[in-house]
Amino acid sequence: MPRNTLDRYSSAHCTPSRYRWFAVKSEHIGHQWSFSLEKTSKVRTVLVTEKFSDQRLDNFLIRELKGVPRTRIYRIIRRGEVRLNKKRAKPETRLKPGDKVRIPPLHLPDSQKLPEPSAGLVKLINQAILHEDDDLLVLNKPPGLAVHLGTGIRLGLIEAVRQIHPNWGEAELAHRLDRDTSGAIILCKNALALRDIQNQFKRNCIEKRYHALVQGQWPEAVTEVKAALKRVLSESGERFVRVDPYGKPSSTRFKIMERFSSTTLLEAYPVTGRTHQIRVHCQQAGYPILGDPKYGGNNQGEEVKGGSSVTAKYLCLHAADIRFRRPGTDTLFKVSAPRDKSFAAQISKFRKMPSRSY
Repeated sequence: MPRNTLDRYSSAHCTPSRYRWFAVKSEHIGHQWSFSLEKTSKVRTVLVTEKFSDQRLDNFLIRELKGVPRTRIYRIIRRGEVRLNKKRAKPETRLKPGDKVRIPPLHLPDSQKLPEPSAGLVKLINQAILHEDDDLLVLNKPPGLAVHLGTGIRLGLIEAVRQIHPNWGEAELAHRLDRDTSGAIILCKNALALRDIQNQFKRNCIEKRYHALVQGQWPEAVTEVKAALKRVLSESGERFVRVDPYGKPSSTRFKIMERFSSTTLLEAYPVTGRTHQIRVHCQQAGYPILGDPKYGGNNQGEEVKGGSSVTAKYLCLHAADIRFRRPGTDTLFKVSAPRDKSFAAQISKFRKMPSRSY
């Protein structure tokens, strides 16, 4: 059957104003033609209720605009198209009951249906559950799995979890891990638990411990790295973080766990919670994380410090455990996440290499 694609088609007479034709695809089947419409939403103002008190503006919009790419949401915030009480606001702005959020017109795909998780992903997520109760669950996120939708990512961890376990309600991420970082991550099942956990993060009451495999021999004297960090956009449009005197203060404590011939296994304790903090601090110290080409880490098998050739498919950074207060109680709770198989294999490989004296 012949297929034709029309680059553009416009029909103001037969299409309601709330619709527009965009990159219209047509399929000729006999004498029938089918067209793909893209719908345009109207301007609307949403009143923030008690349920969403203290939630970040970006997370609120992500919930309101299901299926809209996060890059699009951050763009309309940055451009001032989103207004909070008639004023511009930043993505991290916390909402309070009674706030009015103006959402601009957006071109929305007519169908927002997400792809179904594969059988392999369903099994992976079910095996990753470390703890579950009425308020939250803790998963051992595998490397390579994004925590949410994004550019080029049609299905993230949170979207998959909602489809696999609809009985968990509208589960929400309490925090984030980079796509290639593995380990413990908290998901909340209700708004009260989410607010409680996010408040604990805000007050630095939650303790997280990471394992990082870095290139070279980390000095015993370096037990803490303090460097202000700033998020920037490269000329190619790539987002990254760099050390900048005008950035946000940040601090990470480090402890040597084990030395190998050309790498060092570290414990990393982020005192603050900046984006890519541990990765940039390791780079700043001169010992980037293995498998982190974005911040100087080797993942191509070239020779690294110590003279050995190593490779790493994924970023060698793992959220080993997390300690927090259970929502609505004073009970401290700790959940540990076993290392991912690929990370464990890297460590095993280095243990078999000839050691050096230092």
